[in-house]
Amino acid sequence: MEPVFTYGDISVTLVEIFAGLALILVSILITLYLSRRASRMWGQHIHHVHRQQAELQGRLSQMAEESAKRELMLRESLDQRLDNVSERVGKSIVETQERNSENLKQLHERLALIDRAQKNIETLSGEVSGLQNLLSNKQARGAFGEKQMQDLISDYLPPKTYSFQATLSNRKRVDALIHMPGDQGDVAIDSKFPLESWRRLMEVENSPEEDMARRDFARDVQGHIKDIAEKYLIFGETHDVAMMFLPSEAIYAELHTHFPKVIEAGFKQKVMIVSPTTFMATLHTMRAVMKDAAMREQAHIIQKEVGLMAKDVALLDTRVAKLQQHFDQSTEDMRQIRISTGKITKRADKIDAIEDHMDQTEPTNIADFRKKA
Repeated sequence: MEPVFTYGDISVTLVEIFAGLALILVSILITLYLSRRASRMWGQHIHHVHRQQAELQGRLSQMAEESAKRELMLRESLDQRLDNVSERVGKSIVETQERNSENLKQLHERLALIDRAQKNIETLSGEVSGLQNLLSNKQARGAFGEKQMQDLISDYLPPKTYSFQATLSNRKRVDALIHMPGDQGDVAIDSKFPLESWRRLMEVENSPEEDMARRDFARDVQGHIKDIAEKYLIFGETHDVAMMFLPSEAIYAELHTHFPKVIEAGFKQKVMIVSPTTFMATLHTMRAVMKDAAMREQAHIIQKEVGLMAKDVALLDTRVAKLQQHFDQSTEDMRQIRISTGKITKRADKIDAIEDHMDQTEPTNIADFRKKA
């Protein structure tokens, strides 16, 4: 087929022209169809969107109402909680104020107690300072221990059984003598103690000088024990054991714990180391010994009194036997009296019976009365 027209190398025939027109027509129809369908679908979509928008608005309105209700409930709940919290806070503040007032009151009382305790501590500090000054002076320290020893002896022993600052036959003066009964001799008591060595030992405790201080302390105590034995143990005059009085329980415990050789030296030289507590027990024992000796001395008097008491008991038994005889005789006399009273009662009954009979018969003369009787 011949071309209808040509354009350069391109030639177009009539068939191709009709085919192109047909394609254009088909594309137009398809476009129209698609546009109508798209328009219909778009309308449906818009309708669906409007419907969803209406539903959304309804839901939004419902949510707004529910939100308003929830907001109102939340506000009421918050108001109620705020009221409760305010009430609790108010009560807590009042209780806190009351507790603070009570605590302040207790604090004032404790401060007052602390003030009094501080005053007592100051007083005690002064007394301790005085005691330290007292113990730093050897003579004053000896007087302190001697006074404590004398008080214990005075409290536990009778006055005539001891003497203070007694002079022995060797012209040595002892702090105290306790007079034991019989030929046992007097017990000499010394109240002095080498406290300087003890204080040095306490000052250098836990130091390199402690061992030397311990040796010095043991040496001084043993030397004092030796002096007591030489001065106060006199054969035939004093007891064969003397005592060294320590006014401190702490020093006594330290000696027995860490210085056994010192205690052993005391035993060997017959010098017994005593503290206030052990000295009290020793005094109790001495008092019992004195009481036992006094009882033995008075044994013959007690025996005589017991014999006289036995005689008095025998005499009392005799008198009780006689009294029993009197009681038996009295019982027999009472029995006889009862018999007599019984007879008298019977005779009285007969007389009453006769009088009753006379009242009933009324006799005219005595002969008739006798006949009736």
